[in-house]
Amino acid sequence: MSSILTPAFEIRCKVNVWFFFTNLIELSPSGNLQIISIKMGEDMNQFAQATEKDITRSIVEEFLGDFLNHIESDVIIVGGGPSGLVAARDLASKGLKTVVLESNNYFGGGFWLGGYLMNKVTVRAPAQRIFDQLGVPYKEVPAIKEGLYVADAPSACSKLISAACDAGAFMLNMNKFDDVVLRDGRVCGAVTNWTPVSALPRAITCVDPVAIETKCVIDATGHDAVVANSLANRGLVDLKGFLGMDVDNSEDAVVDNTSELFPGLVVTGMAAATCFGLSRMGPTFGGMLESGVKAAKIAEEIVRSQ
Repeated sequence: MSSILTPAFEIRCKVNVWFFFTNLIELSPSGNLQIISIKMGEDMNQFAQATEKDITRSIVEEFLGDFLNHIESDVIIVGGGPSGLVAARDLASKGLKTVVLESNNYFGGGFWLGGYLMNKVTVRAPAQRIFDQLGVPYKEVPAIKEGLYVADAPSACSKLISAACDAGAFMLNMNKFDDVVLRDGRVCGAVTNWTPVSALPRAITCVDPVAIETKCVIDATGHDAVVANSLANRGLVDLKGFLGMDVDNSEDAVVDNTSELFPGLVVTGMAAATCFGLSRMGPTFGGMLESGVKAAKIAEEIVRSQ
């Protein structure tokens, strides 16, 4: 079959192929293009040499170095869901030393999914501006409701986690909040332990936690409001518990009630609903995102006032 390529084009193709393959193969003594053996030396991508001790040392040294640097911080955020992550992003980006404690091995909470195990998340205007800041693709669904926006949950959640990390927040997953540090009538730290410790049989759970100090704690633990509950159990605050679902009113109420519940403790997201007796909002996330923004502003004021 005759070639449909021009002679000049054929030459260029052969030259390009020649330069490509001479980086990968050896040539026969006669100079013909004949594969003899693939070169696996410096011309190929190879992993740098490292043994098990090098891997272990790098993990231990880097983690402990970061941990030691954050034993005393500006803000500790308990809970790595959407409210906590937004607050972490905003605080860390302003140069405040920020720690996020998350009991799961992953951050994001329910933000990975929307509702009913369907991974679409919704926000209502004006919360789509946070999607814009994060670079999350989304679309409006005016056929359903004006001002209602939908995004892919994995995209939104992963970009929010990345934004908090990139801003410089120290992320401590698999760390379960155990108690508050109380001094002179204010919250000034968090007691924490490895999450797996709580799963051990009672006979072998005598593993004391450690404490890290801070100027402000943010409770971003959702409906459980575990930090606020640690104060309620001591009679220091009165929690009203959250009400039934009322999407249309709950998001504004949650943002409005995001506040300093007790000296040194700010409540955000659904923790605010539990503390102040507000309606739950279900699988929509604008109120939680905007609540995190407000919580960061309040926490910054607390830190800078000290």
